[in-house]
Amino acid sequence: MKILFLDQSGKLGGAELSLTDLANFYRDNCLVGLFCDGSFKELLEQKNIPVTVLTNQKINVRKTSSIIDSLGSISSIIPLIAKVAKLARNYDLIYANTQKALVVGALASILSRRPLVYHLRDILSADHFSRTNRWIAVTLANRFSSLVITNSKATQAAFIEAGGRIDLTTVVYNGFEPNNYRIPEFNSHEIRQKIGFKQQFIVGHFSRLSPWKGQHILLEALSECPSDIAAIFVGDALFGEQDYVEYLHQQVTALNLEERVKFIGFRSDIVPLMKACDLIAHTSTAPEPFGRVIVEAMLCDRPIVASAAGGVIELIETDKTGWLFPPGNSQHLAQIITTCYNHPKQAQTRVNQAKIQATQRFDLHAINHQIDQLLQQLLS
Repeated sequence: MKILFLDQSGKLGGAELSLTDLANFYRDNCLVGLFCDGSFKELLEQKNIPVTVLTNQKINVRKTSSIIDSLGSISSIIPLIAKVAKLARNYDLIYANTQKALVVGALASILSRRPLVYHLRDILSADHFSRTNRWIAVTLANRFSSLVITNSKATQAAFIEAGGRIDLTTVVYNGFEPNNYRIPEFNSHEIRQKIGFKQQFIVGHFSRLSPWKGQHILLEALSECPSDIAAIFVGDALFGEQDYVEYLHQQVTALNLEERVKFIGFRSDIVPLMKACDLIAHTSTAPEPFGRVIVEAMLCDRPIVASAAGGVIELIETDKTGWLFPPGNSQHLAQIITTCYNHPKQAQTRVNQAKIQATQRFDLHAINHQIDQLLQQLLS
């Protein structure tokens, strides 16, 4: 089976990391086609996964775009569609990993007469997409996809609520390689010293800096916690959200948290940084499709507290594998952080249970074989 994967991004996000794991499984029989150059291409090349940048022309459509914006972009993607269609004739199926990839892949599948698989990794709701973009995604998926894989039940439910066909959908959670989260001879003391929080209780936040990712909620919570609790923010603004970054720094000053907060930007050494933390916080204010950082925290043997919305509630079992709090409720979050700080043994009990469940439920080898079986059935 030969697969042509499509992804719109040149940058690394959760969708791109998950696609990397899947493409690696088909490394000898696939090509990853990107609509933009960048760090994603570099990662694929490092893993010897065949990759090519299909266009240098920017597709000017965003999640909030109107019908006029979308129509205006058609002329820019016609050459790309033709290129993908020609390329697809050398493969057995087209696998679209993002929404723009769906648009191009759907039209290319008609021209190439190749089946289309859409891996939906977004919540298709008003919180994340304009009405126009929701309609485009659902219409193309219903009409041209042979299979829609969703990364959680929440993602599936949002797709169906937006008008998607339930008979097309199958839920397959993201996979993780447990061995990637084990570090021999790990020295957390050295990392904490480099961060600048040698003795403090560290809460780690790992996400791009964006209003809906809720970094401001953690800052508000931190201001209500004991002064020995600090926070690090790993990630940067990706999509023109620099104003929010400025707001966060102003919030740090206003709450007198200068000595308790570090913004350390985008980092590739996520595992050692997580292991240097005492608690990982997920604070999205809108429903999260999956919540990759949650499973990563579990595999890193770190307690996790997360916003109770979207796919997140499928990952954490309350009072057993972590803590959940109402999205946006900084006071509740502060109480949970303080509980972890004051009762480390209670937290460790949940960490142990979470590690077992994460290893069993999200094993990358099993997930890849699950997808492979779906694709084999589709082609047969």
